[in-house]
Amino acid sequence: MNCNKTNSNGIEKMLFGYKKHRVLFGRPRCGIIFIFILSPLFGTSCKKSYLNVVPDNVATIANAFASKIEAEKYLFTCYSYIPNNENPTFNPGISAGDEVFFTDNDPSLVNISDVMQLDFGGQNTSNPIANYMDGTRGANANYKAIRDCNVFLDNVSNPSEVPDLDIDTRTRWIAEVQFLKAYYHFMMFRAYGPIPIIDKNLPISASLDQMHVKRQSVDSVVNYISNLLDVAAAKLPLTITNTTNELGRITSPIALSLKARLLATAASPLFNGNSDYSSFKNADGVALFNPSYSVAKWQRAAAACKAAIDLCATANIKLYTFPAQTNHLSDTTMTEMSIRNAMSEPWNSELIWGLTTNNNTNFIQMAGKGEFDFNYGSGAQGDPLIGPTIKMAKMFYTQNGVPIDEDKTLDFTNIATLRVATHAERFNIKEGETTARLNFDREPRYYADLGFDRGIWYMANSPSLTDENTFYLMLRNTEISTGGTVTPSGMYMKKVLNWHFEYNNPYQSVNYPWPEIRLADIYLLYAEALNEAQGPGSDVYNYVNQVRARAGLQSVQTSWGNFSTNPTKYTTQAGMRVIIQRERSIELCFEGQRYWDLLRWKTAAQELAGNVTGWTVSGKTPDLYYREITLNTRFFVTPRDYLWPIEDQDLLVNPNLVQNPNW
Repeated sequence: MNCNKTNSNGIEKMLFGYKKHRVLFGRPRCGIIFIFILSPLFGTSCKKSYLNVVPDNVATIANAFASKIEAEKYLFTCYSYIPNNENPTFNPGISAGDEVFFTDNDPSLVNISDVMQLDFGGQNTSNPIANYMDGTRGANANYKAIRDCNVFLDNVSNPSEVPDLDIDTRTRWIAEVQFLKAYYHFMMFRAYGPIPIIDKNLPISASLDQMHVKRQSVDSVVNYISNLLDVAAAKLPLTITNTTNELGRITSPIALSLKARLLATAASPLFNGNSDYSSFKNADGVALFNPSYSVAKWQRAAAACKAAIDLCATANIKLYTFPAQTNHLSDTTMTEMSIRNAMSEPWNSELIWGLTTNNNTNFIQMAGKGEFDFNYGSGAQGDPLIGPTIKMAKMFYTQNGVPIDEDKTLDFTNIATLRVATHAERFNIKEGETTARLNFDREPRYYADLGFDRGIWYMANSPSLTDENTFYLMLRNTEISTGGTVTPSGMYMKKVLNWHFEYNNPYQSVNYPWPEIRLADIYLLYAEALNEAQGPGSDVYNYVNQVRARAGLQSVQTSWGNFSTNPTKYTTQAGMRVIIQRERSIELCFEGQRYWDLLRWKTAAQELAGNVTGWTVSGKTPDLYYREITLNTRFFVTPRDYLWPIEDQDLLVNPNLVQNPNW
């Protein structure tokens, strides 16, 4: 499953080919009852069951488990439903959040996606966007995925099936599919909340009443997924030894890390004591939300995070640092490369789970590239129409490691004030060039993650060996490095671009696995869970400070104590909560985590509504360019939008299903 591996037997096309994947996983309709019940190996058929829990064509399925080779094809089918999160126009974690802004006015340049409409009022019940249940409008069919996982488990768990499959391989494959089954349930849980659990496929003789499954309570869903992850983790390998063919396959650190994410989500305000859903019940009157807050859920999440961290340490997974180079680089550049490459360096030391199913980060790299190589000419193939918002740029700390509106030594009252970069600032901003106040005196992650007008962009092919500021951005109207369209906000996702990208004809890029889970994420989840369980303390500070140290920042205690207008903020649970939440938003920016964090924290109503702003990219001079303008307006209806809607048609097919509140 190596992201650079080509499989000549055609399985790889089914597993990784995005366009084929979307066609294969469509669904037929049969009047008001619809279902897609067969694996992509076998075709499609219309049946009466909504959730694909009844297998058909038993003879054909039996043939799929006649040998190890055929069973492995079905294993890859179970993997094939993993979403292509590396494409931001299909990843709600990116496109539905507030970190970036998209324009979709040219379908030849941007992959037009319904998912991009989520934060601009496009969601509905008649044809929901990113319909994870049924696999429409930018999503994979998770219940169909679960059905295929159940088919696999029913057959491979039977010792009489797949006679040439050795016991160790059989055990591992079963664990992988148990994990995938848990993962597909988890994806729906965090979007819909209480969902139907499909632990077993029903027999062909099942009645219609048996097929009308019900939603299970939040606590039941969480316990089911957690237990399934425990079962899988106990049988999975610690690491991948066959790195030629199996990178991307599931390991025990992946399973325990997903469990940590699951339990942190379940302990968060959206699902833990949320009074908004106190009257939310099934049709039979069974409550789906527990309205009582439980600190024990945070304690359970903290224990899961620590177990994942300890296992990652055993597997030698550690925070990534950029190795020394033959040509000397400044300490500034070395720190920023550690930050950048923690996301975009293939199979680096920090990666817990890298997604390889769709095997293509080229689109997000093209979206994030700044046209910094002036020798290339009129721009590379495909213009980037996705850019970070000014809100996201403001999110990053000052060079003192505190928010820009808290730093008592630096004034960011007017972010558009013009200033000329000095020689001392040359590794971040082109010396002698004019840019906005917002771009000065910021933390290393600001310069590592964001490309901005007159900002330095170090790459592997930077020609200077002594002063690595050769490449920089010139983004004002008609300038040399804007042969194509500038992003709508005037900034770039520098972080997503692998540092070996080159402007050739055609361009050359290095593909990397999408970082679905990396160690910094689990460190910050652990600090969050501990803080909520028992308040701030040494372990809370320690795990936040490890992430900050890699980012070139002083400890939370030092930064707030010396530079913040609220020097004791970190000493209270509420204050440390705000610090940790901001730390996650900065550290994991553009990785698809902030949107889901905002939902589980119940802060989306404040953060995902209002105007989206950027710079005036048509401006030819600094004073015209650095004017903050509104690009669009986001909508978030509370409490409705905290849970996604189920399609109306599904409710008609299954009278036992109930719609999420206020939809």
